[in-house]
Amino acid sequence: MLPRAELDVEAALEKVRPICEDVHHRGVEALIEITERFDGVRLTDIRVPKATITAALETLDPAVRAALEESIRRARLVHREQRRTDHTTQVVPGGTVTERWVPVERVGLYVPGGLAVYPSSVVMNVVPAQEAGVRSLAVTSPPQKEFGGLPHPTILAACALLGVDEVYAVGGAQAVAMFAYGAGECRPVNLVTGPGNIWVAAAKRLLKGRIGIDAEAGPTEIAILADATADPRHVAADMISQAEHDPMAAAVLVTDSVELAEAVEAELPQQVEATKHSERIATALAGPQSGIVLVRDLEQGLEIVNAYAAEHLEIQTADAEAVAARVVNAGAVFVGPFAPVSLGDYAAGSNHVLPTGGCACHSSGLSVQSFLRGIHVVSYDRDALAEVAGHVVTLANAEDLPGHGDAIRARFDWSVPNQ
Repeated sequence: MLPRAELDVEAALEKVRPICEDVHHRGVEALIEITERFDGVRLTDIRVPKATITAALETLDPAVRAALEESIRRARLVHREQRRTDHTTQVVPGGTVTERWVPVERVGLYVPGGLAVYPSSVVMNVVPAQEAGVRSLAVTSPPQKEFGGLPHPTILAACALLGVDEVYAVGGAQAVAMFAYGAGECRPVNLVTGPGNIWVAAAKRLLKGRIGIDAEAGPTEIAILADATADPRHVAADMISQAEHDPMAAAVLVTDSVELAEAVEAELPQQVEATKHSERIATALAGPQSGIVLVRDLEQGLEIVNAYAAEHLEIQTADAEAVAARVVNAGAVFVGPFAPVSLGDYAAGSNHVLPTGGCACHSSGLSVQSFLRGIHVVSYDRDALAEVAGHVVTLANAEDLPGHGDAIRARFDWSVPNQ
């Protein structure tokens, strides 16, 4: 019964289709015209010069640089441990199956640049791709009028810190099309990752198959499962932190405590009034996608948050670790009063590119695995094949595919009986 913000990707699909087709057929010329139309910027070149990326790092606020470096360090610690190793299973003597994990060859990483600046998204996209061993990385982010048609300098600085020098000043659906079809210096990619607005999500859906995608990201959401032990100031602040992203962002409190619910209701207006983006936050909190849900006990609360499958789920209860262990549907789970979602957004070491809109019941957040493909390598000698040949022929005949069986017999001078 918990509603979500309306996000009609299907309707947006028909609007992005001509944009993507235009980029397909006219390349850079189309990108320049579309960017001028939607972003109010006339580009002379879609690629950001390497010297500009280097200069952005040189002029970066030292405190911001230190924070980004720490975010990168922690993300590498976590994502490096995710790298799977090749494994060989001996099925029978002379017969093995090896699973090789091979990185995608080229990836396009989308970094949003709308209502906020997201250098943290550069970190969250680039680090797992690098740890997976992806050899060719390209980043794109919308051009900004105030920065002469370039992406925000902090985004460029983050790219420089990570050693990424292929960066484009293109946003929206046209950026996904650029990655899919190639344009100018940008060669086509195999996979596109990174969050974006509804137009980006629609372009991903349209072009999926030509490219791999991570997910169709919708508005951000936070659910908080809390009991009477939770601090209402913490709960209110955490709801506001995600409402700050977008007027359609969802902030949901699920609690068995009337007292906590009332205290959070009283706390929210005070904190909203005191924060910078109060109008955006108030819109998100007043929307049908946000609210406070009163449950009879934590057992019912767990049922609800598991059914809701939030992008971010905080557990602020007594014995939070035990409660968190029973969560089965969430993009990421934040346990206890000192693990707010904001920590995960920047410096927990976890990834903040997570499934939204209930997709956490079947999808995972971005990780090293997102950039890897498992390839089975089958190696059997003559004796190992002979041992199982009869079964293969039998199953081929059962499926009325005699040619499959013949491919086995051909290796044994047709000596394998037709079972």
